[in-house]
Amino acid sequence: MDRYAVIGNPIAHSKSPRLHSLFAAQTGQSLSYEALLAPLDGFAATVAAFRAAGGRGLNVTVPFKLEAFDLADRHTPRAAAAGAVNTLAFGPDGILGDNTDGAGILRDITVNLRCPVAGKRVLLLGAGGAARGTVLPLLEARPASLVIANRTAARAADLADEFTSAGAIRPEGCGFIQLGGRRFDIVINATSASLSDAAPDLPAGLYAPDSLAYDMMYGKGDTAFMVAARQQGATLVADGLGMLVEQAAESFLLWRGVRPDTAPVLAELRAAL
Repeated sequence: MDRYAVIGNPIAHSKSPRLHSLFAAQTGQSLSYEALLAPLDGFAATVAAFRAAGGRGLNVTVPFKLEAFDLADRHTPRAAAAGAVNTLAFGPDGILGDNTDGAGILRDITVNLRCPVAGKRVLLLGAGGAARGTVLPLLEARPASLVIANRTAARAADLADEFTSAGAIRPEGCGFIQLGGRRFDIVINATSASLSDAAPDLPAGLYAPDSLAYDMMYGKGDTAFMVAARQQGATLVADGLGMLVEQAAESFLLWRGVRPDTAPVLAELRAAL
């Protein structure tokens, strides 16, 4: 039986084993999937031992996505753009590193939430790793504009500059305060504010009619960002549980060559929160 796993530290909370077990049962794939706790100074050694024991692939979570990038022999374009890897595939020609986070959020927004990105004004909040992995897929979806905003404006500008030739449009970077007077159709929160039950300090009036506010974080109820967005006029608000499921499905597709039906899996995970 082919072996896969998610590797991180901590890792006991991960929903990935449940996700991939559901995917395997649905698609008739024979595989096992486990959670691997790697020492903070032992990521490469843990990966090597898993691969030597017959492992076929790994999902990578905090805090090892940058180390996974360095460990890979080859990178997909989206992983190279993100500068981080959340999926490793082991083959005879070495280790392939991929980043499925951006594709996961894009599919959740466009398919599950039925919100097209093409032609829309998109605001991406944050300039860290979560935002970085999302920029290229968003640009490839051909929005009318993409603004990257961060509390520290220089970080947003630097990130935007890295993608000036990656799509049909040139992304713009700025600070939160520079957003005043502008309106957006899609606002994505890639900051870590929701981890501390807070929302980014944003100017009023950002949300256009029929707008979507999307938080990459998720929980049992609405995040602070979702609450604030609804109060400020967002028509539709959503958390990142769908992104979790969709990025996992992208990994499954890379490994097994088949895409699972994510809708029933997402519904089951939502009910279990």
